[in-house]
Amino acid sequence: MKIALVDSGIGLLAAAAAVRRARPDADLVLSSDPDSMPWGPRSADDITAHALACAKAAGAHEPDALIVACNTASVHALSALREELEPDLPVIGTVPAVKPAAQGGGPVAVWATPATTGSPYQRRLIAEFGKDAQFTEVPCHGLADAVETAQEHAVDVAIGAAAALTPRGVRAVVLGCTHYELVGERIRAAVSEADGTPPVLFGSAGAVAAQALRRIGTGPDPGAAPTGGLTVLLAGRTARLPEVASTYAEGRLLAGAPVTP
Repeated sequence: MKIALVDSGIGLLAAAAAVRRARPDADLVLSSDPDSMPWGPRSADDITAHALACAKAAGAHEPDALIVACNTASVHALSALREELEPDLPVIGTVPAVKPAAQGGGPVAVWATPATTGSPYQRRLIAEFGKDAQFTEVPCHGLADAVETAQEHAVDVAIGAAAALTPRGVRAVVLGCTHYELVGERIRAAVSEADGTPPVLFGSAGAVAAQALRRIGTGPDPGAAPTGGLTVLLAGRTARLPEVASTYAEGRLLAGAPVTP
């Protein structure tokens, strides 16, 4: 079994780690192009071109499913990726976890990139799945870039700024960018400082990992032998897992996997 993941940078680590925990025997292909990030400010056509290039590079390794582990790419490129690759290769997109967050009632904060915050896409999600929960959209300036480069001070500054925009007493925080899941506990701590009650975090990594397994006709088996290999592609070229990945628990988990050519 082989599952590929696509993102501009290391935001794919969260979903890749979720797959690794669910199926330690699955081979993983991580395809990204960090030199082109961030994708958010690019045009839809440009995002689609970069996502397609990463997906085709991963596809050459004959995976059984492809996870688009990026909210921005899922918004702008998912249709094009499915048109290009399906039905031969199932393509799974990443959607902010608005629906499960709303099920517990409000208030809920959605942390996302400035380009996504207030976008018609995110507003539609909230209108369709938000039920009666009160949602506040919070732009997180510079957070994805700071996580990508593991600049600790910059991460703290960006999280602090977003926390200051988050209303007191929110019950839940939706992590609307895959990079944010790598610093989820720091986000929880920053938001809880306002009133001492830690919010529930809603990311997408576990859901997309589960969906990928369903699409290929299998399910989780966390007790499977840890035989899964790891292939890393940067702009289509085989590479090592970037050193910055070891900053995060998800990256360290993946670094323990055997590396395949």
